[in-house]
This record gives sequence, structure tokens and C-alpha cells, in this order.
Amino acid sequence: MLVQEKIERAREAFRQISGYTQEQVDELVYESAKIIYENAEPLAELAVEETGLGSVRDKIGKNTDTAAVFWEYLKDKKSVGVINEIPEQGVIEVAHPVGVIGAITPATNPTVTPLGNFMHALKGKNSLVISPAPRAEKTTTRTVELIRQALEAKGAPADLIQVIENTTIEKSVELMKDCDLVIATGGPGLTKAAYSSGTPAYGVGPGNPPVILDRGYDLDEAARLSVIAVGSDNGILCDGDNLLLYPREEEDDFFQALKKEGVVIFRDEEDVDKFRKVLFKDGKLNAGLVGKDAATIAEAAGVSIPQGNSIIGLKTEAVGEKEVLTKEIMGPVVILKEYDTFEEAVDMAVKNMEESGGIGHTAGLFTKDNSHVVYAGERIPVARLLINQPTPDAWGPATNGLSPAVSEGCGTWGNNILSGNVDYIHMVNVSKVCMPLDVEAPDAARVFSK
Repeated sequence: MLVQEKIERAREAFRQISGYTQEQVDELVYESAKIIYENAEPLAELAVEETGLGSVRDKIGKNTDTAAVFWEYLKDKKSVGVINEIPEQGVIEVAHPVGVIGAITPATNPTVTPLGNFMHALKGKNSLVISPAPRAEKTTTRTVELIRQALEAKGAPADLIQVIENTTIEKSVELMKDCDLVIATGGPGLTKAAYSSGTPAYGVGPGNPPVILDRGYDLDEAARLSVIAVGSDNGILCDGDNLLLYPREEEDDFFQALKKEGVVIFRDEEDVDKFRKVLFKDGKLNAGLVGKDAATIAEAAGVSIPQGNSIIGLKTEAVGEKEVLTKEIMGPVVILKEYDTFEEAVDMAVKNMEESGGIGHTAGLFTKDNSHVVYAGERIPVARLLINQPTPDAWGPATNGLSPAVSEGCGTWGNNILSGNVDYIHMVNVSKVCMPLDVEAPDAARVFSK
């Protein structure tokens, strides 16, 4: 089926639900999540089999948790008709659907990204057409088929969600050009294409989070949380930390804590260089090792690691442009660098994002010092600074106040229009109906009399 035909069918499905109530919409959102939850295991197995990326066990968890967390967040939100009233301002806010949303999705999350984007889109009474990553087309197509089954079972049009077959760059460009809103999850090239399409777009940038361990924080807890961040789904999460900065005098103790959590650490430059050469070719990430487990990466580097070690730690002497390893790796590898002062650590975090990528996305901080929270928050150019939690928690809300999202905007730092998580509220237009207020206009002469 041609892309244009899918868009036309999406428009018809959009029109068919134009009269749906909030309760009807929410029922469809719930059923869409439930069917993915029920099929989490086969979808995870299919994703790893098809793409070779990540871990079946972790993908099962992502499939179940995304479905649950998104629903818990969305279920009580108003998104149809009048969504808010502010009597003291004489304002009534009314939501209007956007229409047909085009979503460009990555191979790294072929089920949860389509699911999350669809739940947000449907919450606003929109339809969604997905252009999947060619490497993950089978998994994304199966995901969409299941959601279509859930919609039909409730008497709703299945064409509220569709997927493009045999996807190509040309088909993605056509979708972005002819839909009403674009959500592009991927690298800078994709974001630029989305913004150049002539259609309103939310582009999201690449990750590469730096994380700072502050003095006085429990080393065992920091190690435990870091392993969650680095190792989840073989490290393919864009918000999993890549650079871990720690106090110089705590190196031995912290490294011991990391080792207890299953991190094998290489300090010798000769060993580190073996990983450097295999992970990056001519300064570019070796795509063949993305999403692979630690043993596979170590074998490629000609290094053996003990059985049971799930993460590789590499100590480097530099950050930023002088060290290629501080670029985004998308694997169970963490770069380790010491610092002398907290201010130096913040400077290195900023330098690394500016020179090695990830600016605007996410950073982390383990600390008990609130003044350091403020200091880092004022200086690190990211949309999300995660305190005392794994950086993949950047989509909340189980552990923080962020809205759940599978697309995370990086603000103008990352050449994105949105500095925050792409949410259902970004997939509706909101009219403000304003009543007259019984107040006097300010006296200009009085205001400017000083």
C-alpha cells in the first residue's frame, strides 16, 4: 500500500472517532497497552532475533513496564474537549486533535517506541502512521498488528495505527511531508529531515549522558544504580550513562564497588586501546557492536573477561574530542574518569557533551549536597538532570516527576524544538477561551513614573 493511501485511511479513522468521549478514548488507550503487556515475551524475542540488539530479558521488562507506566500516567488526564478551567482568570482550555501523526521509530526500541507514541497520540484522539527502522520492521509490524486487533475488538477503526511496509528513506520523507505532525526519534540527520519536511515536528536528539559521583555519596549505591543505567538492554538506551566521573581519592573503593556489581574494569592504556580500536573505526561507532553484550565486545577486542561480568569499565585520561571513547557507545560500556573538584567534574561533563555529543539530552548526579544539585542544574545544558537515580529513569514517572516518554526532546542545545519529554499534550492543540475580567487596565503613566 502506498504511503498516501495509509495517510488517507488514517484520516478516515481519525474522522470516525471524532465524536468519541474521554471514556471511549481512554478505553482504547488501555486496551492498546494491555495487548502489548500480554505479548511482551514473544515481542522481545522477535526484536532480538530480528535486530540482534539488546537482551530478551530486558526487552520483556521494557515491554511490560512501558505499557503499565504509560497507562498509569495517562488514565486520569483530560485530553478530550474541555481539559481545564481557571475561573479566577476567566479561562477555559479546550483540546483539539492534531490529526494524522507520522512517527519515525528506531531499531533499538521497535515495540516500546511505537506503543508509547501511539498511546500519547490516541490519548489526544489522533491517528498514527509509523515508519519503522528497516532493521526492525518485522517487530514493529507485529506490534502494530496486535494493537490493531485490540482496537477492532472494541469496535474502533484499526487504521488508527498503521505501519509502512518495506520502508525506505523516500517513504519516510513522504510520510513526514503529508502528515499533520512528525515525531522523529533518532539522530541529528533524522531530526533535520523532520524539521525540513515543512510539517510541524518534534525531533529528538542522541544521548550520551555524563554522570557525576559526588563526594560523600554511598559508593555501593552509586555502583548499583550505575550498573542499572549502563547495562539495561545491553546498553542501547540513549539515556544510559556513558561517562562516569568520580573523586580521584575514591577510585580504588569505587572501582571495588563497581566490580561487586559485575563491572570488569580496565585501567591499563594498552587494554583500553584495544576497546578503543574495536568500538570506533575512523572516529565512527562500530555499528556491528551496538547492543551486543559485554562478552561479545570483549571478544572482538581480543580480551577475555570473567564469566558473569555484564559491563565493561574503561578508565581514560581525557574527555571530549581528545578521547573517542567518550562518544555515545550504545553498549554495556562505561567510561571512567577521575576529578579533583566538583566544579571540575561539572566542567568535564559539559565539555564532553559539547565535544562528544549528547548536549541537551540527559545527565546524572549522585549527591547529598543540595547546593551541588543547584550548581549542576544551572550549568549542565540538558533537559533532564537525574539526581540519585539511574539516567534511564529520564522518562519517569515511577521514580520522578517526569512524564513517561519514548521520545525525549533536547531543546535548542540539541537542535530540537522541545526541551522536555514528548507527551500527549504535545499532540493536541489547546484553545484558550477567555472571558472578560472586571479589572482596570494599568495606568501606563503610573507604571513608568519611577
